[in-house]
Amino acid sequence: MSECYQSVTDKLLTRLDSGILTISFNRPDAMNALHPEMLEGVAALVNRASGDEAVSVIVLQGEGRAFSAGVDLKVLQDIEPAYGRIGDVFDAPARQAYSAIRSAWVPVIARVQGACFTGALELALHCDFIFTTDATKFGDTHTKFGLRPTWGMSQTLPQAIGVRKAKELSYSARVFRGDEAERLGIANRSVAGDAELDDLVTRRAAEIAGNSRAAVAAMKDLYNMHQEGLAIEEALIKERDTEYIDILDTAERLAEFR
Repeated sequence: MSECYQSVTDKLLTRLDSGILTISFNRPDAMNALHPEMLEGVAALVNRASGDEAVSVIVLQGEGRAFSAGVDLKVLQDIEPAYGRIGDVFDAPARQAYSAIRSAWVPVIARVQGACFTGALELALHCDFIFTTDATKFGDTHTKFGLRPTWGMSQTLPQAIGVRKAKELSYSARVFRGDEAERLGIANRSVAGDAELDDLVTRRAAEIAGNSRAAVAAMKDLYNMHQEGLAIEEALIKERDTEYIDILDTAERLAEFR
């Protein structure tokens, strides 16, 4: 474990290797059900890594047999829901976590296996992309429990798959698997099992880490701009005119191919 990235909670594990920071939910006995401490810890770690030249990619994953079953319902037992909201005990740290993921200057990969429900799916959808396995179970169960989303589901899911398909998944709260998640566009790719998933995530993360960190950061910022929904004329001008003064390795990298 990197001392620099040692988590303040035992509910998260960290590992830094070859520019890849892996953050693991560490509640395997509870299928990594999300706790406020975990969300706060993710936010702190991602924010720290975003400004660290030693980190080029972040992988978010779960220990054991699940990515995450979603919000820990035991924590909610002492909360009185108001009009479908679970309140700031979860919403505030979740907002910190997904804001850190979206604004990070490095890509965040969600490595999803086993189960990924509701709040966990919302968090994964804020990542730059999702890799999963064919047998992994996904679902948006807000409506099943009389809840409404507050972590971005109504925005990120239709961006990924289109509003009609998103409505069908959210209204029905049905469970679907990783191979369908890929077909829908939720997952970038679904593979046969955990070994293949490890190989895929390791390979893709290494490919990213081998590129210009500053150029990847600029690309992420530009794609975030696309998600703002600007008119194409305005977006093209903004792409052309935005400067990224941290990209200083262009000549060196081009020289390698002369």
